Amino acid sequence: MKQTILKSWKGQWPVVRSSKPLPLGEGVVDQAAFNTIEVDELFDTVNHAETLVGQSVLYRSLTQPLDSRESISAKQEAVREIRNNPGIRENIERIVQNCASQEKNLYVLLYGEFLGSFGTAREDNQIEGYGYKQYRRGIRFVLDLVGHIHASDSPSSAYLQSIFDKILKFGESRTYSLMFGPVYNTEKGFQSKEERKGSFTPATIFRPNIFKPMLIAAIFAVLWGIISVFPTDMFSFSKDAIPVASIFFIPMLLVYFPVVGSYDRDNCIIPLRDEFKQSDELGDALDALGQLDELLSFIKYAEKYGSTTILPDMAEPDKHAIHLTAAKNPVLGFDNPPYVANDFDLADENLIFITGPNSGGKTAFCKTVTQIQLLAQIGCFVPAEKATLAVADRIFYQAPEISHLDDGEGRYGTELKRTKDIFINTTAKSLVVLDEMSEGTTFEEKMESSTNVLDGFFRKGNNTILITHNHQLVDVFMNKGIGVAKQVEFANEEPTYKLIEGISRVSHADRVARKIGFSKEDIDKYLAGSK
Repeated sequence: MKQTILKSWKGQWPVVRSSKPLPLGEGVVDQAAFNTIEVDELFDTVNHAETLVGQSVLYRSLTQPLDSRESISAKQEAVREIRNNPGIRENIERIVQNCASQEKNLYVLLYGEFLGSFGTAREDNQIEGYGYKQYRRGIRFVLDLVGHIHASDSPSSAYLQSIFDKILKFGESRTYSLMFGPVYNTEKGFQSKEERKGSFTPATIFRPNIFKPMLIAAIFAVLWGIISVFPTDMFSFSKDAIPVASIFFIPMLLVYFPVVGSYDRDNCIIPLRDEFKQSDELGDALDALGQLDELLSFIKYAEKYGSTTILPDMAEPDKHAIHLTAAKNPVLGFDNPPYVANDFDLADENLIFITGPNSGGKTAFCKTVTQIQLLAQIGCFVPAEKATLAVADRIFYQAPEISHLDDGEGRYGTELKRTKDIFINTTAKSLVVLDEMSEGTTFEEKMESSTNVLDGFFRKGNNTILITHNHQLVDVFMNKGIGVAKQVEFANEEPTYKLIEGISRVSHADRVARKIGFSKEDIDKYLAGSK
């Protein structure tokens, strides 16, 4: 079960990127693949959530995507219901917009820093005074959320209903009762109104206001008793005695405010907020709000993308497969209609080689495939005209790494350790992208090592895509009748960014050198000019 966003903040001021990918072999993506696929950039593009908790839920989804067809399909069904039912969408948007304008009040209550009686708040996370105002505003945000859901019609999709149920369940919790009030402060701790029924133990009632009529009345009753027992002219409430009485009552008020305010802050507000931060029910309710916002974010992303997007058909066969028609990169194609689309089919063959000159779009296309796979597994729209994907239990992406001084293996060893980890943790349901292989060694050893590794992946049965300039390596497998060869197309030495059949046997390194101004001619000119 995923950790709630409230728990992921670990008692600190909320941040959107609080979730992390699970360790290698435990989740769909690990940290290395997460970084290489550029999921942070993908998040920035897809993120149209209005609430902080909605953004946090979306980020968590990308770090820990779903691995069950049933879960993904249920989420897609909820997206369709919101998109196709204007009444449902309008209601959810109204709830989210209202929460977006108020949610900071809850975070100030839960995580704010008290400055003391005379401090002045200059930051969002600072609380001046005794915290009454922040307490009232913070709990009002949550109470209003429950009220909005109570007033909403029941959705038809099971996923949406489960979200509503989380919030409604919070409305039946002890935390909600304490927020709704009254709060009874007893020697055994706080009690809600429901918990207080039938109890006769002494208790004080906490009310988030420094003006407490009963307390003030009790003080005056005591004073009246003192006056009655010890009569004095000072308490004779004649017109002439008022100035003298004021000398007594004004200091009393100056004592009343700091004593009562400090007591409520230290013995009620701070302990209550500590209890709220640990509440599983509150965590679930905030997650539910975030999930509503996340679903809206998916729809807004699709509407603003600028090209065709669809909810992909998800399958769960014995092995991984992808069928894409006119697929575009989820990030680079956003609001960019001219971006070149490509078809891709990875089903019958589980080993695909992609060759081509530098800057031809090989890496961008492989990130397109992996980013689409990732979006599909969080229930989001993907940029394509048609898309059928099998659920991947693992998505791995290996890119060339620079060795570190303390790894003791050099570039080749660093890469090989990563490849080994990927190999061990893959199954037939995994998607693996390898960007070049066996760098940092001789050509002969590179050929032998790469052949052995790719043969191992092929026999293991997962889908593997290799980006490579090594056409000799591709020839080895083509001669065995293993795999499919694709290449990025060039026309007049310029990339078209189309993926076509075949093996590229040129690198166009000279074109790249000329483009960046570091060709042989550029070097000669520089040396001639420096003499």
